[in-house]
Amino acid sequence: MKVRPLALIDDTDRLIEYSAAMDRMQELFEERVAERRPDTLWLLSHEQIFTAGVRTDEEHYPAPEAGIPVLMTRRGGQLTYHGPGQLVGYLIVRLQPGEGVVDYIREVEHRLVEAIGKAGVTAERRDTPKGSELLTGVWTADTGRKITSIGMRVGRNVTTHGFAVNVDGDLTPWSLAVACGMPDVDMTSLERELRDAGLPVPSFGDFARTVAEVFEAS
Repeated sequence: MKVRPLALIDDTDRLIEYSAAMDRMQELFEERVAERRPDTLWLLSHEQIFTAGVRTDEEHYPAPEAGIPVLMTRRGGQLTYHGPGQLVGYLIVRLQPGEGVVDYIREVEHRLVEAIGKAGVTAERRDTPKGSELLTGVWTADTGRKITSIGMRVGRNVTTHGFAVNVDGDLTPWSLAVACGMPDVDMTSLERELRDAGLPVPSFGDFARTVAEVFEAS
């Protein structure tokens, strides 16, 4: 993969409300467009929320009695969930000459496959068969479960939004809606995969540091 060092913003020590994060991400985006900041990886976690991409079918939303809010976004992708125990990475990156957002998403997938592998879970990206729902993200190679969601947007040749890796925490909310546009998807976490295999689970902070390393972010 091409060398693309990133500046790191590490806010993994607290939960950040989603709308506040969107306001901050817009500020980072404007700074990058104006060349007032370098390419940046922002690592953080959110309070419980479902977010819907521009292609999300309303039938995939959770029932109101689920008690978790749903917010429309301008990113690509389908419905996803954010909450404690999930590492979110927002990428504010200027695309290189001849590079499209799909090209960069592939790079992101490969880097996350590497990070998840370093944590002890063999992972893979998948190509989408023609006519199928997009398989963007990262999947566990041995159990075939989805462990990472990715949804990005590009404007003025700079990306926003990014990825979410389930590290630990409650997976129940994923069953309250149709995640990623796939009714049968089995969402998993590092904790679930490693404990099922009888292996130690890295701390949230240790995994965040691994992700920063594979993205060459400091």
